[in-house]
Amino acid sequence: MPTPIIRIQNLTKKFGNLYAVDHLNLDIYDGEILGLLGPNGAGKTTTLLMLTTVIKPTEGTAYIGPYDITHQTDKSRTLIGMAFQEPKLLWVSTPWAILDWHAKICGLPTNERKKRVKWALEELELWNDRHKTVHVFSGGMRKRVEIAKILIQRPKIAIVDEPTAQIDIVGKHKIWNMLRDLRDEGSTILLATNELYEADVLSDRVAIIHKGKLLVCDEPKKLKDTIPGGDVIEVVLKENITQEHLAELKNTKRVVNILTIKPNHLKIYLNQAEEILPQITEFFMKAQIPIATIQMNEPSLDDVFAHYTGLTIEEAQTK
Repeated sequence: MPTPIIRIQNLTKKFGNLYAVDHLNLDIYDGEILGLLGPNGAGKTTTLLMLTTVIKPTEGTAYIGPYDITHQTDKSRTLIGMAFQEPKLLWVSTPWAILDWHAKICGLPTNERKKRVKWALEELELWNDRHKTVHVFSGGMRKRVEIAKILIQRPKIAIVDEPTAQIDIVGKHKIWNMLRDLRDEGSTILLATNELYEADVLSDRVAIIHKGKLLVCDEPKKLKDTIPGGDVIEVVLKENITQEHLAELKNTKRVVNILTIKPNHLKIYLNQAEEILPQITEFFMKAQIPIATIQMNEPSLDDVFAHYTGLTIEEAQTK
């Protein structure tokens, strides 16, 4: 059985009558990357801010290693490094000055400090801009500086909020690889994200949170295997489907569930899609509803989220 390095016990945060985090219980294992997946407003950032003792819980607690965050805040912080969702930078500072100062307060000796700062700036393609003030940087460049803090510190527990927000696809893959390397060197990584693909490819386990509550936590593949109906047929129609036709389609043999993304965009969860696909196509032909596109897919984390909430993650952002 893996050893938990973070133990979250009934962790709760209320703002007025609103539960931002609602009695959260979760173990995070030593040496894993755990993705905390959910839409904006799900409670991810609030959870991270409680774990890093930036804000106090309303109820419950968590243990960072052996330390209780509510009574041993200073000791619990010694195990943690955090990269915030919104970069914490002084606008008059330069990347070199910010990262050199951060390495200094982390206790790195001079030679090692300069070596790590240079390495991080080069790897994140900031070396040529190291002496520019960060107020001229794009959002993606400022995010790289924030991520560099974690990579330089190499803490026992790295907590990262939206690690690749505003970063281009090449940069995303670079940061994902660097976070994997950090894990392989002995860090445990807790990352919050609303990007389904990021959570899927980067996490050893994924915990899905919605409206402050933990819905489910497991390996991405195991989560996908929980979807009733092992296959997905995604259909985009040239006109909207009626409720009558939708009800008839739901009664088709081996169809387990249908998610209506839009009135003309359906995800059909079913068993043995290869055999049923011709029947689905024939159904729309008989109903005289033209098909724009149709394709078979394996379940994704979006399908997992929809299974547990009844919403796509995009819909959950607005509700």
